[in-house]
Amino acid sequence: MKEKETMKTRVLIVDDHQMYRSGLKSLIALQNDMEIVGEAENGQDAVSKTRMLHPDVILMDVSMPVMDGIEATRRIIAELPDTKILALSMSSDARTRSDMMRAGARKYLLKDGDIEELTAAIRDAADSGNSQSLH
Repeated sequence: MKEKETMKTRVLIVDDHQMYRSGLKSLIALQNDMEIVGEAENGQDAVSKTRMLHPDVILMDVSMPVMDGIEATRRIIAELPDTKILALSMSSDARTRSDMMRAGARKYLLKDGDIEELTAAIRDAADSGNSQSLH
């Protein structure tokens, strides 16, 4: 009889820069408890892929064309409220951070942070169940 495999945290990466998505994908692939289930290049694509893939955690870029991360987060949380979204941004602007958190993001991380901070945030979000924001 096979041992029950530990469930991996299913992650969707949303960013309009292909090289950044590829970098995140490579770094997260090194984590034994996470798997990338998809990628999206804008907020509209993120909403659609979230409906299809039902990821546990979404890494959401804030500033993107077509639909930004704030609006995409609002739509995803309205439709799938148990989805955990972590905002990723180059901006440390307080208003942008506040808007993203009000939209439903669990945490706001700067893109120049380290991978340990990001992976810890993914684990925290995945482990948080239905609790409120981690901030």
